[in-house]
Amino acid sequence: MGAIAQLKRRPKTPVKPLIFLLENRMNTAAPARGKRPQVGARLGPISDLEAHLPEDWWSTLFDGLYLLTDGDVVENAENTRAEIDAVIAATGIRPGDAITDLCCGQGRHVIEMAARGYGSLTGIDRSRYLIRLARRRSQQAGLGDKAVFREGDARAPRLAEASQDAILIMGNAFGYFSSDQDDQRVLKSCAKALRSGGTLLLDITDGEWIRSHFEARSWEWIDKHHFVCRERALSSDRDRLISREVICNDEKGVIADQFYAERLYSFERISESLREAGFRDIARHETVETKSDRNQDLGMMAQRMLLTAEAPRRERPVKRGQKTVDVTVVMGDPRLPDTVKRNGQFNQEDFDTINELKDALSDTEGFRFTYLDNHKSMERDLQVCESQLVFNLCDEGYRNDAFKELHVPALLEMYDLPYTGAGPGCLAMSYDKALVRAVAQSIDIPVPLETFIRPGDQSATLPAVFPAMLKPNFGDSSIGITKDAVVNDKMALFDYLEKLQVEFPDKPLLVQEYLTGNEYSVGVIGNPKQGLRALPVLEVDYSNLDPKLPKILGYESKWLPDSPYWTQIQYRQATMDEAQEQEIVGYAFKLFERLGCRDYGRFDFRASADGTIKLLEANPNPGWCWDGKFNLMAGFEGNSYTQLLQRILNAACERYVIQR
Repeated sequence: MGAIAQLKRRPKTPVKPLIFLLENRMNTAAPARGKRPQVGARLGPISDLEAHLPEDWWSTLFDGLYLLTDGDVVENAENTRAEIDAVIAATGIRPGDAITDLCCGQGRHVIEMAARGYGSLTGIDRSRYLIRLARRRSQQAGLGDKAVFREGDARAPRLAEASQDAILIMGNAFGYFSSDQDDQRVLKSCAKALRSGGTLLLDITDGEWIRSHFEARSWEWIDKHHFVCRERALSSDRDRLISREVICNDEKGVIADQFYAERLYSFERISESLREAGFRDIARHETVETKSDRNQDLGMMAQRMLLTAEAPRRERPVKRGQKTVDVTVVMGDPRLPDTVKRNGQFNQEDFDTINELKDALSDTEGFRFTYLDNHKSMERDLQVCESQLVFNLCDEGYRNDAFKELHVPALLEMYDLPYTGAGPGCLAMSYDKALVRAVAQSIDIPVPLETFIRPGDQSATLPAVFPAMLKPNFGDSSIGITKDAVVNDKMALFDYLEKLQVEFPDKPLLVQEYLTGNEYSVGVIGNPKQGLRALPVLEVDYSNLDPKLPKILGYESKWLPDSPYWTQIQYRQATMDEAQEQEIVGYAFKLFERLGCRDYGRFDFRASADGTIKLLEANPNPGWCWDGKFNLMAGFEGNSYTQLLQRILNAACERYVIQR
């Protein structure tokens, strides 16, 4: 498929004199109408450029003459370096990655990457002339086997399935075909050749901008004796820009009259095409300003879009003889408001987290996944669900109401569907912080001092020991717990208490002893009958936090990316003596069983000033995100995110005796 095609028609690299390059063409017979006009043919003025455009113009256009007319841009070393800088920044490609430059032209981008240490490079182009030139230049540069160049059609580039980490289509080399269905074939061939989660990069003209800014006529000198005249017009459906290029010698007159075209994609349209081909996470990046040696007509290179898209994730193939468990993953509904999240809605970081989850699940062994996140149809969908297991990750709650988190497993039980994690009773009990504290105290687990304030209670005895901490009794995700929740005197206590009473009317509140020692989390996987296992203990590292701020993991640390609580708090594997570690792991196991947790859970503790480790809270279905505490703890013992999720699913399968 046509070369790198910086469509404008230009440059200047006097490899051989222009007339010499054209001599052979001038002696050939004239082509039939609809073919590329013969060099030296004189069509004169024409009213309809589209009528003279050969359907496969790209099959013959890219030769030595192309490099002469467009060399001010496509043979510009400064442009090439800047473009590869932009590619690396946008894709994150690494020297060991398998990378293909599709429609590579004379190989300038591949050769530049090889010079920078990239060593598994392939260049593919439809033009035999340009591929041969690329090979000669690669040999001259001493690149050896770092780069391979071969002829090929972008619609069927003969790349092994799932063999490439990145595919690049640079310099407006996309959109040449007369049918957009052929463009779609190119995208699908790239999706097939890319590894799961690989990257496609497109460097294409900004169709919307070009459609309203192109120059209908222009001309420029190529060298001292040759100049090129250009005509441009939109196709009848305004979908493509048709260009005519007449190259003249100051003594011999017209020596070439040729036509070409490119489809004009807007960001929205190309994004839709990419999604149709299975790509996702489509992003637009800052483009590089194109420079010209002649500093004249830039044509299609004047305004470009640099886009990346992530290739479809492939499910891991099931091994012969291995049974596959069909799993429905139930999640929060991104269509609905969510008062817990930033700005009361799903944000980009939430969608990124969901994509990380789907990527990790696609790499598990023995499971096949479908996803259910439309709460409007959830009851109907669950009623007809035939999956062997439901992975309940709907910590947002039914219809994104955190108070209805227990409603999701209740529905699953109503429809007799096996599911991961805690049942409705466990979730209801754990949502009540005062009740969890009472349960812990009853089984001899140390807890902080606490005062329970009923709604509307004006006579509650408030603590006189400071610092203290205020929080809602019901809820999770640190709702109502901000940096101002830690108070150092009665005035601050009354102020924050009033704030919480306004924010959570008719809800009980807690005033707790503020613990100032080290903070720990214990992750548990398994079930009491099948056996429990603790993940390595995590410790919260507050050492980089502004000392003026209270050391807590509040709302800011979970939901506000610009907060110092998000950026300055770190996590590490705990350094504690064996007896102390056994003690808090024992506390976690006792609570896991007493509260009725299943498959996995997390328990948070903090030391008081005298070193006594006390319970902060219990999390029966803890946060499952890739950058959360639970996955960090799994990482401490060498588990990947995929392996952690597999362990949780395995625990549920063992509990339900689901054969695999």
